[in-house]
Amino acid sequence: MYNDEELKEVSQVLKALSNVVRLKILLMLADTKRPLHIEAVAQNLGMDYGAVYRHVKVLKDAHLLEVYEVGRSRVLSPTDIELVKQFINHAKAVAK
Repeated sequence: MYNDEELKEVSQVLKALSNVVRLKILLMLADTKRPLHIEAVAQNLGMDYGAVYRHVKVLKDAHLLEVYEVGRSRVLSPTDIELVKQFINHAKAVAK
């Protein structure tokens, strides 16, 4: 059985994955297979930096990606992109 703390952590991950923009961010990182600057992600999504950063914070808080300071920029790197891809594929199968 799971304790309340474990369920809270799982809930945080599921909440982070429940947004289309956040899924796009993770999949973009998976497709490039390298860390990306938040500005590049924002440009690719056609969104402003602040909006993307708020989504990044949710993903970071759920331990789905890491944010590194590189000079004055922030760079994103997924923590376990294969696990995210598996989850997305599983969710697609359930949604059919």
